[in-house]
Amino acid sequence: MRFRLTPRETSFYDMFAASADNIVTGSKLLMELLGADASSRSEIAERMRAAEHAGDDATHAIFHQLNSSFITPFDRQDIYALASSLDDIMDFMEEAVDLVVLYQVEELPKGVEQQIEVLARAAELTAEAMPHLRTMDNLTEYWIEVNRLENQADQIHRKLLATLFNGKYDAIEVLKLKQIVDVLEEAADAFEHVANTVETIAVKES
Repeated sequence: MRFRLTPRETSFYDMFAASADNIVTGSKLLMELLGADASSRSEIAERMRAAEHAGDDATHAIFHQLNSSFITPFDRQDIYALASSLDDIMDFMEEAVDLVVLYQVEELPKGVEQQIEVLARAAELTAEAMPHLRTMDNLTEYWIEVNRLENQADQIHRKLLATLFNGKYDAIEVLKLKQIVDVLEEAADAFEHVANTVETIAVKES
């Protein structure tokens, strides 16, 4: 790591960690949705909406700190990209839960649980990685594993699409379910964007 003669604003690290911890909360709500009956899904959606609002607050706090700080721990553009990608993850997870409720989906197709398990694992890894931004140590395995998980998510997504188009579901149900599994795939992509941004930051700071 480069030696710096100037002090750095360190509160960003805590805010990134808080944002990632909130994503773990969101992933747990996704897992909870899997085992919930239709009558309890609305309550889960409300809690997910609250978590998404907390994520927005965390993102806005980072942007405010960025705009008011003369010295930042790393490149301003990278701080913005990292905060935005973390926010995207929560947005996609909240959208998936909301769609399940709005579309009154009775049963999710087999394979969605695998999508959500991948997201939950990626959330844990991301939350574990954020504190390491202070030192930039022990991050390589993180972005390698998240990229592997995203590849796994791609495979699961393709299998789900094949299931949806195998003739078992009527056309309207296919449209509903496809939108849900597509949004979950976007969440996996967003985790990869976070990991790629962390890798970019680490390379610049090395």
